[in-house]
Amino acid sequence: MRAWAWLLRPSINWLLVFIPVSLLAESTHQPLLTFITSALAIVPLAGLIGRATDQLAIRVGPQLGGLLNATFGNLTELIVAVLLIAAGNFEVVKASLIGSIVGNLLLVLGVSLFVGGLRCGEQGFSARAAGVHTGSLVLAVAGLGVPALLVATAPTVSSGDREIVSAGVAATLIVLYASALVFMQFTSAHLFRTPASNEKPEWSRALAAGVLLGAALLVGFESELLVSALNPALQTLKISPIFVGLILIPVIGNAAEHASAVFFAIRNKVDVTLEIAVGSSTQVALFVAPAMVFISLLVGRPMDFVFTGFEIGAVFIATLIVAVISRDGHSNWLEGVQLIGVYVILALAAFFL
Repeated sequence: MRAWAWLLRPSINWLLVFIPVSLLAESTHQPLLTFITSALAIVPLAGLIGRATDQLAIRVGPQLGGLLNATFGNLTELIVAVLLIAAGNFEVVKASLIGSIVGNLLLVLGVSLFVGGLRCGEQGFSARAAGVHTGSLVLAVAGLGVPALLVATAPTVSSGDREIVSAGVAATLIVLYASALVFMQFTSAHLFRTPASNEKPEWSRALAAGVLLGAALLVGFESELLVSALNPALQTLKISPIFVGLILIPVIGNAAEHASAVFFAIRNKVDVTLEIAVGSSTQVALFVAPAMVFISLLVGRPMDFVFTGFEIGAVFIATLIVAVISRDGHSNWLEGVQLIGVYVILALAAFFL
């Protein structure tokens, strides 16, 4: 009974009440209410995914645990992106992928460093591990930018050629991500070793796996409601699809990363925080986003890998700032505030796109 006590604690889990509310809104054909309530329902479900992943991560150690957190933390965005592709909302898909990268680098990491800095003062982490991640992100910026540069300099290029270039770039980025993963987890794992934790899991392996599976299924269901109500809701709210993709969907989907990254920063485990926040961004940029190109081909809705100048610029700015503040291997609350401030600036600009 103790393992289930977390459901009764004051937390975002009370937002689970919006699951039946979203079903009721859908059955009564109220798209705006369906959009809002399904979005609110996804927040605690993403948090449950993060909580279950935390419990599994404790059993495998901080380095692999951080990778596990980053991987399952992106599950919500992956599900939403696949459903958006199936619906043909490519503009929102691309914006949500960029928003996930930028949100993790600036908002999730910023809040974590701010809260962790207030509680623990100056905190230390592996500058080497952060350097590998930011180096990978710089490569991702190049991968995101080249197809857009091709279209800008050769506007007469055919759609077939664009698809070939997109597939080639996507495949290359996936190979680069796999290479970095092998380097950090296997061939040079000793260079990135983080201190082992004496923390004990509160959940059994079966309970954590069950919650993870159940939450993932419910996220898929609520995401389908969200996507189906997206266009009518946008027409009612008069909000740009770019803003929804860049800001709203990533904030909803990043609830798991927020909870996990902040939790570890408070406990002065910034290495794990960086692995979750920056590692998650790297994973989206080098694996999830390129994988969407091939998934779109499988579902019969081909999507190219051409992003807007604003989207590429946002990733470049976020990567540059994180690279600068992480180069010394130390962080403080001021750097957290600075990251949050840049995110607010980008969000404000995105609102008027």
